[in-house]
Amino acid sequence: MTILAAAPWLVDLGRSAREAFFMFWETLWALVLGFGLSGIVQSFVSKDELRTRIGARGPAEVARASGYGMVSSSCSYAASAMAKTLFARGADFVAAMVFMIASTNLVVELGIVLLVLIGWQFLVAQYVGGVIMITLFALVGGYFLRGRVVDAARAKLSREADEPTAAPIPHDVDATTEGTPVTDRAPSRLRSLPGWTDASSFAVADATMLRKELFVGYSVAGLLAVTVPDHAWNALFLQGHGVWTTLENALVGPLIAVISWVCSIGNVPLAAALWQGGISFGGVIAFLFADLIAMPLLIIYRKFYGTRLAVRLVAIFYVVMVTAGLITEGLFELFGAVPTERPTVIATDHFEWNYTTYLNILFLLVAAAILFLHSNRDRLGGGGGLAFDPVCGMQVRRANAPASLQTTDGSVQFCSDRCRDRYESDPERYARGGTGALDR
Repeated sequence: MTILAAAPWLVDLGRSAREAFFMFWETLWALVLGFGLSGIVQSFVSKDELRTRIGARGPAEVARASGYGMVSSSCSYAASAMAKTLFARGADFVAAMVFMIASTNLVVELGIVLLVLIGWQFLVAQYVGGVIMITLFALVGGYFLRGRVVDAARAKLSREADEPTAAPIPHDVDATTEGTPVTDRAPSRLRSLPGWTDASSFAVADATMLRKELFVGYSVAGLLAVTVPDHAWNALFLQGHGVWTTLENALVGPLIAVISWVCSIGNVPLAAALWQGGISFGGVIAFLFADLIAMPLLIIYRKFYGTRLAVRLVAIFYVVMVTAGLITEGLFELFGAVPTERPTVIATDHFEWNYTTYLNILFLLVAAAILFLHSNRDRLGGGGGLAFDPVCGMQVRRANAPASLQTTDGSVQFCSDRCRDRYESDPERYARGGTGALDR
């Protein structure tokens, strides 16, 4: 009797797992392409010049912070740690947060997966809305994120580091290549095998770091698509009430992101499930932006900046992401670009010999080549000035790692304080991983 009673749940779980797998299969080639392009950008585009030129507050600094974020890793945890580092080293708080917004919402891999899984309208809306959100945040944050509360947060970080704020690196020098001028380094790296091995390692590290986010995102999306009935979605998202529907959906979207605990690119399959369930176009965009206020990041903000500034920051994030979602939907309505049809299924539930299958086969070969370069990086001459975070596997630059730790065996670099804290809680476990993060 117990087995019979549990059978429907087992059937639903099986259907959910199948839905999640085929969503992943639908976007596999896009993930490989996205992580590959991200690795290339991180390897060949020097970011130190941008990093050292966002110290003040103004349109130019906001634009530079946005550019730096776009060429960084899409991991929300790494972005928050790097933003904290920029702020601790003297960057304006608003500019540092703009970097974090761009790093989580304007990166290439996010756009590619949106294009494949939901459609081109969401790809365009993500970038248009991202620019709107950054503009709104710079304006609102410039008024509310200043003064004593920000000064107290900077002093807190300085005390925790137990050292004076580090002097910025000169803008014409890239610290990852032992002082080689930035303008002279890029062309030579493009023609060098070590540069491409570094690119492959950045791609592998980003994929490794985000594997849990992706797994949770696809799994939850599959579960929602299969088990949540239409009437439940209709109760959650108002429909047929005109402007009130648009407003309510945009307000609710970010709140779902808070409780989902999923950040970064893992939000995309969840967005697809919500779109299928009936949330408005602007609600989807606001939900995607809300990876900045997922529950783990709320805890991180409080730890970094203290309760007062964290509360103020999250409140502003929520207001501007909802407003950006509404404005974006309004612009798309004006040009007749809001999708009028919703998918009955997010992905096919069986294998087909179509363009997706052929692209997946092709990019699996590309992934194999990336793994080969990564596995042979020491023999091929890559890895100069780089290290792997022993906790999450992200590749970081030793010269400006967001967090580090001195041990009896040397210095260990991390992508974020979160990973450093996990390492300190059980150093033997991560030391056995042999990730090569020690700078001896």
